[in-house]
Amino acid sequence: MTKITLNGITVDFPFQPYRCQEEYMTKVLECLQKKVNGILESPTGTGKTLCLLCATLAWREHFKDTISARKIAQRMSGVELFPDRPMSSWGDAAKDAEIPGKSYYTDVPKIIYASRTHSQLTQVISELKSTVYRPKVCVLGSREQLCINPEVKRQESNHIQIHMCRMKVMARTCHFYNNVEGKFEKELTNSILDIEDLVKNGNKHRVCPYYLSRSLKQQADIIFMPYNYLLDSKSRRSHNLDLKGTVVILDEAHNVEKLCEESSSFDLTPYDLASAMDAINVVLEEQAKVVQQNEIHAEFNMEFASSGVLIARGILLQLENAIDAVQLPDNGNGVTKEGSYIFDLFAEAQITFQTKTSLLESLEQIEQFLSGRTGIFTNIAGLHKLSDIIQNLKFWFTPRAAQIYGLHCINRPQFLVFYFLFDTGKVLSYWCFSPGYSMHELVRQGVRTIILTSGTLSPLSSFTMEMQIPFPVCLENPHVIDKHQIWVGIIPKGPDGGLLSSTYEKRFSVECLSSLGKTIGNLVRIIPHGLLVFFPSYPVMDKSLEYWREHDFAKRIEEVKPMFVEPRSKGTFTEIMDAYYDKIVCPKSSGATFLAVCRGKASEGLDFADMNGRGVVITGLPFPPRMEPRVVLKMQFLDEMKRQGSGAQHLSGREWYRQQASRAVNQAIGRVIRHRQDYGAIFLCDHRFVNNDVRSQLPSWVRPYVKIYNNFGHVVREVSQFFRIAQKIMPPPPTRSSCPNTIWEEDPTSSTSSGQPLSWTKAKNLDDHVPSLKRKRMGLLGDGATSLCVEYDQELIASRRQPIGLLDALDLLMLSLQAKRLSTLSLQYEKRLTDEQKGGRKKIKIVNNPAEPKKTRATLFIATVKQALSQLHYDLFSKALQQYKRTDDFQAMLSQMSSLFMEDQKKHILLREFYQFVRPQHKKQFDEACCSLTGVGCGYKPEHREKQCLPKTTFSEGSSSQLNSQLHLNKGGSHLTSGLNRTVRATYLNDLKKALDKNSYSRFCEALSAYKKTDDYDAMVLVVAALTTEKPEYFHLLQRFYMFVRPHHKERFRRMCKDLTGTSCSEEEKKKLQPEVQEAKSPLNLENSCSKAETSETQDKAVSHTPGLE
Repeated sequence: MTKITLNGITVDFPFQPYRCQEEYMTKVLECLQKKVNGILESPTGTGKTLCLLCATLAWREHFKDTISARKIAQRMSGVELFPDRPMSSWGDAAKDAEIPGKSYYTDVPKIIYASRTHSQLTQVISELKSTVYRPKVCVLGSREQLCINPEVKRQESNHIQIHMCRMKVMARTCHFYNNVEGKFEKELTNSILDIEDLVKNGNKHRVCPYYLSRSLKQQADIIFMPYNYLLDSKSRRSHNLDLKGTVVILDEAHNVEKLCEESSSFDLTPYDLASAMDAINVVLEEQAKVVQQNEIHAEFNMEFASSGVLIARGILLQLENAIDAVQLPDNGNGVTKEGSYIFDLFAEAQITFQTKTSLLESLEQIEQFLSGRTGIFTNIAGLHKLSDIIQNLKFWFTPRAAQIYGLHCINRPQFLVFYFLFDTGKVLSYWCFSPGYSMHELVRQGVRTIILTSGTLSPLSSFTMEMQIPFPVCLENPHVIDKHQIWVGIIPKGPDGGLLSSTYEKRFSVECLSSLGKTIGNLVRIIPHGLLVFFPSYPVMDKSLEYWREHDFAKRIEEVKPMFVEPRSKGTFTEIMDAYYDKIVCPKSSGATFLAVCRGKASEGLDFADMNGRGVVITGLPFPPRMEPRVVLKMQFLDEMKRQGSGAQHLSGREWYRQQASRAVNQAIGRVIRHRQDYGAIFLCDHRFVNNDVRSQLPSWVRPYVKIYNNFGHVVREVSQFFRIAQKIMPPPPTRSSCPNTIWEEDPTSSTSSGQPLSWTKAKNLDDHVPSLKRKRMGLLGDGATSLCVEYDQELIASRRQPIGLLDALDLLMLSLQAKRLSTLSLQYEKRLTDEQKGGRKKIKIVNNPAEPKKTRATLFIATVKQALSQLHYDLFSKALQQYKRTDDFQAMLSQMSSLFMEDQKKHILLREFYQFVRPQHKKQFDEACCSLTGVGCGYKPEHREKQCLPKTTFSEGSSSQLNSQLHLNKGGSHLTSGLNRTVRATYLNDLKKALDKNSYSRFCEALSAYKKTDDYDAMVLVVAALTTEKPEYFHLLQRFYMFVRPHHKERFRRMCKDLTGTSCSEEEKKKLQPEVQEAKSPLNLENSCSKAETSETQDKAVSHTPGLE
């Protein structure tokens, strides 16, 4: 450790700091000593996190020493204790004391260190462990991240997790929580723990990490949290944060402006009001039962039920009517009004500052009542949102709110409320346009110092204007690298002389798309290892890729460096990054190209150090959508503030608009050079970068190296020379070897997991504990998916380990799946799934090409299934395949697969495509089952059944069981199809019993029996639709009920499904309706399903043990 003295304070640093690091720590200490705010920019790779921690903790220790020195001086009555250092030299902590003239150790400020995500905080805590400082640390997180109670963790809904946790805490039935109040182990209180460590130690000591972290907060010296916990007033209240006298550090603060605005805004949807009304109706129904039974509820008196609940219900109805009465133009763009309009709108609903307190009390008591109920969970998210909105009326009903807010109302088409699909629903948006409001809130809380820091805050002057609080201390730090480590070039024209432009008019022109494709095609040949290409938006990236594929540009690029594309959803992001990293370090590879968008996940904090990113290409300026209502209102607000203010103290709307693009560019540029020994090239491929005003917005450490190249040949020559020199001068990075494409060909035991930064691995370890973020790496899925193999249609070749069949091949395919499926060759599947998630018309489609290799087809199928299913359902899918391999139990497999793929009509094709994995002796049964369930078969042919390979009989241990007629011929039943139908129906009824309560299930059975006898479709569907659309998660029960509907009613039922749920039964089912109409008057083949499901113990037991339904 190196000791340096800065501003009179001794700082312990892990090594001799660079000059820019000393300058950075000096500015941090200046903020802390003078009790002023600071805004500090230091490029990524300059060690700003380490500097922040060391400087802040050194100052805090000095502050404590000052208090100690003062107390000693008082006891010594003026006699010096240290001859070489007088007491006066320690400073005067009394000036910071709450009581003038007196100072206590409780006056030592706490440090609140906030960053954007928990993954980034994990990296910060890792840096803290490398220092000599050992403060008491606390990390705040959510229940989803910290809960270790198995029963609570099993719940996928966050609201249900919170509800269940609170119930267990209130009833003291969670032993993990009960142990929190006991004596803490030193390992928990004195160690530096990140979230992963907290969970690990919580499991070890049987202590709840969530409530433990809240307890540790009281005695912590430094508290780590995501900065939405700090900036959102609701989160501050829920975490009981006391900010008085604290030092607040906001790291990665380039996103603070946006978060400040969003935390002070709200969108009120029809669903919010409907769910709130639904919750209130539940309370009224419960109290009506209490009255009938002449009982008195201990927590809910009847006087309140007859007044507060009814008043709250009436107010919400009036608010709904007031929003519906807002007049909207016919053009579909909605209407925009001044912020003060919300006063009149809420006043029509009797929501005023005078009625605020009583209404809040009513809503809070309703929430408490519903949270204390046992049994069926009631969604109270709408009540929460309304309570939060009303809680902030104190500020919103002020003249200041009218200035910094804007109100927007627009129709949202096809909204489902109370089982009915409405054509339109009006969404009320109340948007804050001044991030300074949240900053002022922190100041009003009594914060001592606020430090904003990031690698990309330039230009600082505009950033400070947006924050609307003084920042006397500012810093734009240079980088720690030398000039031979960076190359920056502006390329206005491509190799063909075509203009490179991302302007709205030219971005999709043939000239620009072609010239950009040729530019990238040339750059991949001269840039070693990894190349990053950032587009302004997803539509621009998609259009460029589409054009490049059609005109062979993509093929030429991938001949040199395979392309990996950033997905819109976060579900597959980890896998794509793993595949990209592995391709970079593969000895047989010349690198890879990663295509991403500015403001996307890849541009926000990911580490592309060393070989992972030797070059970054910026293909355009990522301006926000110019006609988006929120952008228009923001620009109007800034222009108005500039007119009213002193001019220079406020940004204009146009300046803000340009700087949003510049900050996004700067953030993307910062992905490349990540540390002192790194080097890379930056290509600005848009003619607008030639303009001085655009170049002036680039980071200060980049601007000195910028050159303009009008001749592309000069670019090729200078970049080639730059990398030749850099590779000679700079030390080689640590070597890592991984090549997933050659593992199973040469060394089946090789690992596929090396070749990625430690920080990325650390962040993913955190994700493994968070159910909604859990994405297991393809090559490390353990026995859950790497053994998805069953011997199928191919013969065993003893001379070399080859896949025996399609599922057996997956053992090896999963190892190479990352790199292969995530290239642009499989981009079409990613795009189709994204379109489906966005509600587009495109369907999941798996190409059925007879010439396509079976291995590739199986690979794409598994990749598509993984994307289409949640992680929980994918795990069930894997287990079902394993069980089918071991037991050859066709009916259990069919039951499980139908439960996974029948809930959503869009996934029906996945069920049919599973046909390729079904064993030959079961293919006919599976084809018939698909016909029955989806209306379309799988293309069964008699030769499929006959194709049973001799090696299977020879080598399979279960060969004798494969010929067991009792097992495979429906256990001696009369017909295979009837057995399948009974299994599917029994599975459905079992799912229904789990979803509904006993009375509702009885109503369902009565309605179904009556339908069988009377053929009265209207009476039946009224009951069934009401029961199966009570919650969105029940919609699949309505869609699956299609199997019980008589042929002549199927078309009506299909249309009703589409109206109620937004999705219908498969269009192909129409083909099956025609031959079935002739049987319209035949008895309904229900096999007495309801009665059998209730009375047949054997069948119920079999269904209840179906994998994935427990």
